[in-house]
Amino acid sequence: MSPRGRVLCVGLVCLDIISVVDSYPEEDTDTRCVSQRWQRGGNASNTCTVLSQLGVPCAFMGSLAAGRVADFITDDFSRCGVDASLVVRHAAGVTPCACCSLSLASGSRTVLLWDLDLPEISADDFSKVDLGPFRWIHWEGRNGDEQVRMIARVNEMNGRRDPGEAITVSVEIEKPEKLDTHQLMGHGDVVFISKDFAKHAGYDSAEAAVRGLYGRVKRGAVLVCAWGEQGAAATGPGGEVARSPAFPPPTLVDTLGAGDTFIAGVIAALSRGQSLQEALTFGCRVAGKKCGVQGYEGLGELC
Repeated sequence: MSPRGRVLCVGLVCLDIISVVDSYPEEDTDTRCVSQRWQRGGNASNTCTVLSQLGVPCAFMGSLAAGRVADFITDDFSRCGVDASLVVRHAAGVTPCACCSLSLASGSRTVLLWDLDLPEISADDFSKVDLGPFRWIHWEGRNGDEQVRMIARVNEMNGRRDPGEAITVSVEIEKPEKLDTHQLMGHGDVVFISKDFAKHAGYDSAEAAVRGLYGRVKRGAVLVCAWGEQGAAATGPGGEVARSPAFPPPTLVDTLGAGDTFIAGVIAALSRGQSLQEALTFGCRVAGKKCGVQGYEGLGELC
């Protein structure tokens, strides 16, 4: 891949403290863990981890505080081959942390997240980034008003470039309650919406969601919706709907970050010039493989 073939992901990085249990504990009980580990987490951070596993050069931009947790996170970015030079460091505050319980009985994950102590990446922060090395920038929907301003800067640069040199913009809209992120639907070349967002909008399947919500994306955009064990669907300007089944592993081990993995798989495939159908199927395959392993190791074998 050329030096310009890099992907930048903007969003959250946090510390995941992951406790693996035989089954999810009842309230007000003591439960012994099968295992426990620290892991770098956050949607955009996870997507970078998987992109790197898939051989896509990538960088992460997000906020970190000072201290040992931040040192662990930056060391892990380096271990995974992710460029973290664009991370914005804050002298005060606490790095976000998530306590995650993984149930071996069901494969489900339950997450308690604290991420209210650090400022989100602002348009002013983003204005200092050299966009030259990137051909794709992905935003995890967080502070929508600021992110729209960031995307406007990319669009302004794209307007001065030949179409073949334009930066592709993708956005993820996950939380229906984060109303300011809904506006991002109209600003991405590729728009990822979650099952929760689609259900909140009144849809009961990925196909129905991409058909019904396509009018909210900008002209020529692609809309993608993953629906867990039911697979995923996507549509683009031609109006045809691509569909892919899920590819569950023989044993469900760890679903934490499966959605972030799916997004990485789709981005990796589309950035390499594959069709929407191929990208959708690849995203489902890599997400399925991820659900069969702890963490993200070994996903590059799908390439």
